[in-house]
Amino acid sequence: MTSNFVIIPLLIPFVVGVVLIFFKDNIKLQRIISVLSLITTTAFAAYLVQLVQSKGVLTHELGNWKPPFGIILVADMFASLLVLTASIVTLCCVLFAFHTIGERRERFYFYSFVQFLLVGVFGAFLTGDIFNLFVFFEVMLMSSYALIVIGGTKAQLRESLKYILVNVISSALFVIAVAYLYAVTGTLNMADLSQRIAEANQPGILTTIGMLLFIVFALKAALFPMYFWLPGSYSAPPPVIIGLFGALLTKVGVYSIFRTFTLLFYHHPEFTHQIIGYVALLTIVVGAVGAIAYSDVNKILIYNIIIAVGVIVYGVTLTTKAGFEGAIYYLIHDMIIKAALFLLAGSIIRITGTTKLKKMGGLIKDYPLLGWMFFIATISLAGIPPLSGFIGKFLLVQGGLESESYTFVGVLLASSLLVLYSAIKIFMSCFWGEPTLSSEHEKVSLKGILYPSAILLAVSVFLGLGAEAVIPYVSTAAQTLMDPSIYIQSVLKE
Repeated sequence: MTSNFVIIPLLIPFVVGVVLIFFKDNIKLQRIISVLSLITTTAFAAYLVQLVQSKGVLTHELGNWKPPFGIILVADMFASLLVLTASIVTLCCVLFAFHTIGERRERFYFYSFVQFLLVGVFGAFLTGDIFNLFVFFEVMLMSSYALIVIGGTKAQLRESLKYILVNVISSALFVIAVAYLYAVTGTLNMADLSQRIAEANQPGILTTIGMLLFIVFALKAALFPMYFWLPGSYSAPPPVIIGLFGALLTKVGVYSIFRTFTLLFYHHPEFTHQIIGYVALLTIVVGAVGAIAYSDVNKILIYNIIIAVGVIVYGVTLTTKAGFEGAIYYLIHDMIIKAALFLLAGSIIRITGTTKLKKMGGLIKDYPLLGWMFFIATISLAGIPPLSGFIGKFLLVQGGLESESYTFVGVLLASSLLVLYSAIKIFMSCFWGEPTLSSEHEKVSLKGILYPSAILLAVSVFLGLGAEAVIPYVSTAAQTLMDPSIYIQSVLKE
């Protein structure tokens, strides 16, 4: 019976996404159904986390076909925490969309596409075989293609072509890698794959396939040098869609790197993990350079996504429990705080009508609540104690020192200062200095727009101040990643 809770987070958005199609012109009903379904999904996701904590890894065999032959969903603590975080983020983004996305986009199946996007994201987190990881990636990408072009502005159409082309290439590489993997091992079930790769001691051909998968996931996670598509593609759609993409899509790539290189290809870390480490470090450096170089609100925050991806992915190479806990904690924190920042940035852009810092100033006088909320999000992003960013970075530094990754610790601390500088630059330029707005702009109402960001900030503050309550769950997730036998035994029932 408890295994049925694994599939519920997938079923709700799928059914709701289909139902919403039939109410295309009834926007009010679409909003009510969307928000009720997301509250329900969040509640089930929270219950799933508690179930996994009390009963261990849960599995759901579709059609009662036993693994490794049937399709299986697996909810370990790592996947469950990410499902819960993604549910909270999506709920807040949809609440923000009520006041900002516009009726034209709402009538063009915006809420349905968000629900289908969630199906892909949840499925990628919960699937127990690598072919269905590809399938759920495609479900997520098809929905994101629709969301990035919805509204049909010239910038959206231009950037969507680049976005679609990059993802089509990465999907083709993904299929090739999966085909080679099946040809060599004869299975696609991740638990069974882990056993067979261990028995063969991961020969060169499997290491090569592993690195091909890393390229695919690195492209989706926007790691160096495969991040080139991100700044343009993520700056084109409306703020609420940027918030959804920034919080969820690159994190699915990060999750896939963690899953494959902790469960499958972990036998030759001196080669695979070393390359991942170098790529992650370069990603942090490039992201930091981009974040301080731009004077555009969206571009600064987008380059901060790249920095965070590098920080989290480096966690794969840290062989200590503290390192894994830090990476997981930082991943959850980053999903929450990035969504909050993009929604707050959306409010700023709504008031000023521009993304250019030089054209902003003096907003603190008329919008003090917005200003101080942005300030709290900024210091949380930079990892100032006791907010959530600090806990993750503290654990990562501890893990880095324990595994003697001193270069990473130095880069992480230096990047924290640059992240703080880049975000404070937005705060100072937007909210202090001489007002640059006309009296017409100063009358822009933020009624109903700030409370989704307030919810996300409250979660961020809880992750920081309530770390003692959250750490046991993160510790369970880290333990499963460090010991693949927990996952294997739960799936294959050995």
